[in-house]
Amino acid sequence: MTTHSMVEPAESPLTPESWGKLGMWMFLAGDAVGFGVLLASYGALRATSTDWPSPYEVLGINLTAAMTFLLICSSVTMVKALEWLGRGDRDRAVRFLLYTAAGGTIFVGLQAYEWSHLIHAGLHINGNPWGSSLFGASFFLVTGFHGLHVTGGVIYLLAIARYVLNRPQPEASYNAVEIVGLYWHFVDLVWIMVFTFMYLL
Repeated sequence: MTTHSMVEPAESPLTPESWGKLGMWMFLAGDAVGFGVLLASYGALRATSTDWPSPYEVLGINLTAAMTFLLICSSVTMVKALEWLGRGDRDRAVRFLLYTAAGGTIFVGLQAYEWSHLIHAGLHINGNPWGSSLFGASFFLVTGFHGLHVTGGVIYLLAIARYVLNRPQPEASYNAVEIVGLYWHFVDLVWIMVFTFMYLL
């Protein structure tokens, strides 16, 4: 009697969890291209302008440095949220997620304060009292685009915090926290680049 070996179909190497991470990495890759184009355009405008103002003299460096430090700290609290969740402490994980969201909220509030101060001083999207009008347009476009990302990230963090609270087992929400962590670290990294290119150089 001849026996035929059964060949089982190969399982997909991608689990539902890794599909989520793959989706986020793809989104971040596209987003990185968008920010890259914006910063490259800013550099080209600045290089070809004869009356581009010195950002260090025009913009509030001290305030923005504090905002940068705040975002870096929020990345630390994001790491701590994932760490506590990995230890099975859901309450502390949620607490650090809320700390991270609070850091993002304060950042957006400080950016709104900076914008209002600069607008009052005469900087507009189509005007600039210190030189090239394109300085105002590029400044508000790049920082505003990033500010929208932070705002979206805060909403995302709050939604994930609620998701974690509704899961009876902490490990059931670990992947979701990992994914929001990828997004938040990306937002922080992009801001460091924006701060360097638009405020310091």
